[in-house]
Amino acid sequence: MINEQLINPKSIAIIGGSENLQKPGGKILHHILERYRGEVFVVNPKAENIQGVKVHQQIKDINEEIDLAVIAIAAKFCPEAVKKLVKNNNTRAFIIISAGFSEESATGAGYEKEITDTINNVNGCLIGPNCTGVITNNHQSYFTTPIPKLNPQGADFISSSGGTAVFIIETGTSMGLSFNNIFSVGNAPQTCVEDVLEYLDETFNEETSSKSKLIYIEDIKKPDKLLKHASSLVQKGCKIAAIKSGTSDAGKRAAESHTGAMASSDIAVDTLFKKAGIIRCHSRLELATMAAIFASPELVGNRMAVITHAGGPAVMLTDTLSNGGIEVPQLVGEDADDLKTKLFAGSSVKNPIDFLATGTAEQLSEIIDYCQNKFDNIDAICIVFGSSGLFDVENVYEVIHHQMGKCSKPIFAVLPSVENAKEAIGYFTSKGNVCFFDEVILASALTKVYPTSEVKYKGIEMKGVNIPSIKKMISKASTGILDADDCNKLLNYAGVASVPYQIIQSEADLKNINKELNFPIAAKVMGFAHKTEIDGIALNIKSANELEEEYRRLSKIENAEGVILQPMLDGIELFVGAKYEPKFGHIMMIGLGGIYVEVLKDITSGLAPFCKQEVLEMLRELKAYPILQGFRGNKGINIDQFADIIVRISTMLRFSTEIVEMDLNPLIANEDGIFVVDAHIKIEK
Repeated sequence: MINEQLINPKSIAIIGGSENLQKPGGKILHHILERYRGEVFVVNPKAENIQGVKVHQQIKDINEEIDLAVIAIAAKFCPEAVKKLVKNNNTRAFIIISAGFSEESATGAGYEKEITDTINNVNGCLIGPNCTGVITNNHQSYFTTPIPKLNPQGADFISSSGGTAVFIIETGTSMGLSFNNIFSVGNAPQTCVEDVLEYLDETFNEETSSKSKLIYIEDIKKPDKLLKHASSLVQKGCKIAAIKSGTSDAGKRAAESHTGAMASSDIAVDTLFKKAGIIRCHSRLELATMAAIFASPELVGNRMAVITHAGGPAVMLTDTLSNGGIEVPQLVGEDADDLKTKLFAGSSVKNPIDFLATGTAEQLSEIIDYCQNKFDNIDAICIVFGSSGLFDVENVYEVIHHQMGKCSKPIFAVLPSVENAKEAIGYFTSKGNVCFFDEVILASALTKVYPTSEVKYKGIEMKGVNIPSIKKMISKASTGILDADDCNKLLNYAGVASVPYQIIQSEADLKNINKELNFPIAAKVMGFAHKTEIDGIALNIKSANELEEEYRRLSKIENAEGVILQPMLDGIELFVGAKYEPKFGHIMMIGLGGIYVEVLKDITSGLAPFCKQEVLEMLRELKAYPILQGFRGNKGINIDQFADIIVRISTMLRFSTEIVEMDLNPLIANEDGIFVVDAHIKIEK
């Protein structure tokens, strides 16, 4: 847990401080002395003075209280050092830089546990071990470089990996980003990424706190905490972008149901982030780009002017924007014609506005003025301007800087010449601007940010779902696939209607049932998830003789448990599936049903439970949504009723973690309602 001693310590001890700036203990002491104004203690048995600070040979030689201890000694010495600091110096915050713990060996894991237990026993805070440290506005207990520009409105950055944090900070610094707090949590046996996010949420101040949060996370240990505090921060006006690495285990997933084949740990991360309002990134440059967008004026419209002196990047930028829903509208009319007269022959103003490699800084300023004041169909401006190495572009970047200061429409500057224009880019960012290095990554990131969507999850909607009956029934069920009767009972408790059915398991059953049937009917083999793959379905059976033939065929299928008979229903086939992902909960998937779910894979997914607003938005993500609405004279479905069914099922699942897989495929939607035709539910205890 984060405490005041970590954030604003009145005293810091560096255990293992060094004169050598090539060592972590030397570099971290150097960084602390650069900024920190409190009392600093150094412990090193081999020196008397290090970097101008008097050295204590042992921890016991320090007779004062120490708020924060930064430890950079061999792992095997760390447990004893922590015990001494806790007992003798009342230390309650620790940053352990050292490696050699659980990431390395069982012995190291033992050291780590011993340290964690000691700190937990006094309600202290542990960052690390195996981390690069912490930066706040009060101290720089961080041993790597660069130390970025610090700004209360800069990005708060939390990282599982110290090395990755360094690379992201390097990239962000070169783009002009500033930072506020940086936390490298390392192995995180006590304080993990989610705990830091909790602290940022609980201490958030509308006037003074940063509204930009960046996360690099390797293991989501507490999904519920991440969801709670990320969504809370987003509701407070923050923007959060995150990389989650280490999710490539989809090939190991079981595939007993359609959902099992499609669900994976990576989808669990996507659904969690989506529910929390976190924008997911997949690379360091994308995360830094997202942070630079957060630091830019908000994009409030989706019509972009693209200005460039190089055609290729403009085309790639335009393609990516357009494919992601941001328009690049054509510029025509008197104002466009007038602008063209101010540019060199051969320039184009149609949008992209290409003012050629010979274009001047003055012409660029004129173009921006037109986009700001003349073109009403433009909401924002993206400029791509690099250097061929033949001339200085600093005057161009000065124009962009000046226009950013006076233009009410957001301006995004792509400055791709990181070598030829290195000094000019540094000049541009030194004035407090951010820039971008890749137009496609910028465009892709913008399409994720715009339109910004409000976090919709407001809690569980009970919808009259009979939770006590559901829990009682599941408690009595055995591990395995539920039979048809139990599936239908569960659905009934959730308030979801099923198609009436009858089961035949013998010729005698068939003769008795035959007298009651209204043809046409459907017959399906029992005991299999994928019935079509074994030719286990017979549709549109119109007579008793035909039924007898189909029953004999289906009952001969190996391992058949019987045959289910149902009336034939016409309508649109739908699909609802769920798979339980440990720690995360149930991933639910929705789409067209029948074989289409496998062939088209047009599905949308989310993390249960849902509120109705969430479901309606998920349904709109489907390519098949026009079919659900009604298309070319064909009737659609009752979308509100379908959303209500999905909410009910999601509520049932929230209280039924024993349900590890569920396929409702298909549901039939017609003018009479929506009915589950086939249900496959697997229980594990």
